Amino acid sequence: MLQIKDIRKQYHTGDLVQQALDGVSLEFRDNEFVAILGPSGSGKTTLLNIIGGLDRYDTGDLIINGVSTKKYKDRDWDAYRNHSIGFVFQSYNLITHQSILANVELALTLSGVPRSERRERATKMLDKVGLGNQIHKKPNQLSGGQMQRVAIARALVNDPDILLADEPTGALDTQTGIQVMELLKEVAEDRLVIMVTHNPELAEQYATRIIRVKDGRLLSDSRPLTEAERAQCAAEV
Repeated sequence: MLQIKDIRKQYHTGDLVQQALDGVSLEFRDNEFVAILGPSGSGKTTLLNIIGGLDRYDTGDLIINGVSTKKYKDRDWDAYRNHSIGFVFQSYNLITHQSILANVELALTLSGVPRSERRERATKMLDKVGLGNQIHKKPNQLSGGQMQRVAIARALVNDPDILLADEPTGALDTQTGIQVMELLKEVAEDRLVIMVTHNPELAEQYATRIIRVKDGRLLSDSRPLTEAERAQCAAEV
């Protein structure tokens, strides 16, 4: 189980101090589709980046399967990002001069997977997201929705416990966005998916839980863990 305890994060620009997160505490189930909603500057992307180990919290704690990250060193964060987390971004972050197969293989290269296995796993994952017949195309030969599916395949190829998606439909038209949301909903059947979005309609239609934040604080949580769920998770750790 993933737990956030009283997380605080500030950013300093000269004399200006921005309180990005101000005492946020949350617990997540091992498989659910969580949407984090909030206006620009509310802290939702900072929260996502801290969960993913891309940014460090100032105080509080991020607890992964009962283990505190307070004493994590760089190598611990690297291992966490490479093996436990998959990232999907609004801008896709694909390498344009490489094939989509090579883009997906790259995630496996960083994890030290042998070359022969990399190709097989990447091909299977691209097939799973509906792009198995286009593996040799470059990203600029694909539509926005197809590129986002490549990004999802790359995020999933290491079989991470958690998929983090930052505005995954932000650059897509409505119909393509729905296709991507359907895919994320399917992914969330057997792992934790946390998505940041500005789109409350999509969140309400697809997510199983909606968390709203504003000014770095938690406003509401549509489906917090019950005491029984907390007790069960504590027993499993």
